[in-house]
Formats: sequence, C-alpha cells, structure tokens
Amino acid sequence: MDLQILEHRVRVLSLARRGLWLYTHPLLKLLLLPRRSRCKFFSLTETPEDYTLMLDEEGFKELPPSEFMQVVDSTWLVLNVLSNGRSSTSSQAIGVTKIAKSVIAPLAEHNVSVLMLSTYQTDFILVREKDLPVVIHTLAGEFDIYKEVNGESIPVNCDDASNGFLKPKHAVSPTVHPVQSPQNRFCILTVAPDTLPAIATMLLDVLFYSHSPPKEAASGSQDIDSSRFFAFSLIEGYISIVMDAETQKKFPSDLLLTSSSGELWRMVRIGGQPLGFDECGIVAQIAEPLADADISAYYISTFNFDHALVPEEGIDSIIELLRKRQESSR
Repeated sequence: MDLQILEHRVRVLSLARRGLWLYTHPLLKLLLLPRRSRCKFFSLTETPEDYTLMLDEEGFKELPPSEFMQVVDSTWLVLNVLSNGRSSTSSQAIGVTKIAKSVIAPLAEHNVSVLMLSTYQTDFILVREKDLPVVIHTLAGEFDIYKEVNGESIPVNCDDASNGFLKPKHAVSPTVHPVQSPQNRFCILTVAPDTLPAIATMLLDVLFYSHSPPKEAASGSQDIDSSRFFAFSLIEGYISIVMDAETQKKFPSDLLLTSSSGELWRMVRIGGQPLGFDECGIVAQIAEPLADADISAYYISTFNFDHALVPEEGIDSIIELLRKRQESSR
C-alpha cells in the first residue's frame, strides 16, 4: 500500500455556539461557495458542545479571531492510505479498522498523537507537522510513502528525512476513557457537488437553526438517549455528510447518495471529559479491538471528544467488547 502526505496544512479549532453569529458570512462562503474561496480542505462537525472545524490555511484566513474561537497551536498534516487501486471486498472491514494495525497502532506505539476524519470517500489521518519525521520512520517499512507537491506525488526519501530525526519516547499506557452509545441511528452519505445549491437551505437549517441547547458532557459510561451530531466535509471537491436518520428525512432523498446496502450506523462516543490533543493511543484503543473482530468503523475526532460509527446490528456486543478491552487494560 501507499501512504500519501497531502499538501494541506490544517488548523483545528472550536467555535462556541454563542459566538456563531460572528462567523455566519465566512462559514456560508466555505460551505456553499467553494469557488469563492481557495480552501481545499474543509470539515465542520456539530456536537452538543460546539462546532469543530478542520480546515487548511486558506480557509483559516477566512475566520476572524475572537473570544469564541479556540485554536489548537499545532499545524496538522493530512495522511491518506491508498490501496494501489485494489478495492476492499464486502467481507472485509472498512473505515478506520482497515488501517488500525498498519497505521494507527504503530503511531500510538511511537508516541504520535493523531486525529481521524473518516468521510464517505476515505479516511484521513491528521498528525502534527512536527511529528512528520517520526511518522515517516515508523511507517516506511509498511508503506511506499509519497508527498504531494503542486498536485503531483513525489516519493519520500526516508534516508533524507533522517536529518534531525530523534528517536521518539516510548508511549506510556494511554488513559482509559469511558464510552457511551446514543440511541440515534446515523447515515454516511455524499451528494454530487453540482447539487449542493439544491440542499443549501436544508443544510443551513440543520446546521445553524434546528439545534437544541448545549448539553453537559457525559461523565459516566451509560448509554444516552440521543446526541446532536452532524458532520459536513468538502475536501478537494468531494462532499461527505454524516447525519442521523431523523435529520436525513429533511433532505430530498433523490439527491443523497448512500452505499448500495443503505446501512445505518450507531455511534460510540469516547471520553467523559475533553480529551485534549497530546494523548496518544485513543484511536488505537477503539480501532484495534474492532479490527481484531473484523468490524467496520468510521472515526471522527472533534475538539473535545472522539466518535466512532459502527454497524447498527450488534451495537450491544460492540459496546461490551470495547468495555471489556478497556477493563483488561486498566
């Protein structure tokens, strides 16, 4: 397989709900008028707590600084695993679990913190720019590594990357975080870019006008009735949307494209308190046991918490599997 380091230099930030009014114009531009912006990597995720944005430097320039915006200090690079043109069969796990052993676990073992952004089309792994030498040396044995430069893929010479390379500290055992499973059933879908104007009104209503008051972060490991979650990504011209099944009913069905099986997903929400960005192994704690059980999963990191989407069928056994694995690692 190939590992591609994309050109995007991404910033990660949180927008408070009470300050959303200040960002109406730039968000409309980034969401609905991509040709008016030079932004090529844009992702907006609404959770009960806030709005998380992952966007490249051109998109970041559109956002005015304010007391309502928290920005992670680091700049993040985007990795993508390519299968050399070979597609996975229906019997294989998909999403983050297909790269759990080859990417997620090795990076955790070498003390590299990652953020995940699964979309309808692919999975993006975000790593801090300063960690790139460690990433290359960790994964070079498993992948042919390429770096995107001016739209072209250039092979990375791992020997050249050794300049200034410091052997990473061995990762300590990560904190075991509680998991909750809201009762919502989620869809992962896409729309053709030229149909985006046709759903613009519904998109704005769902994202900005139909939300409930903010909820406190859950502190226990009990299931919760429902969780507000809506993710929209527009990356290099491809659109991906994650929404619950009730929200999907607001959109014209003929414009929403889902997989042929039309499966529904349940969410596993990771974290009783905000997770932060320095801890390593959070994604691995979820992805590895799911990969061992050959269970597909998509994974979306946000500013405060992480979220895995797993097949609706068997959600109870999946939660039990994750909790048992966590208990054994305490």
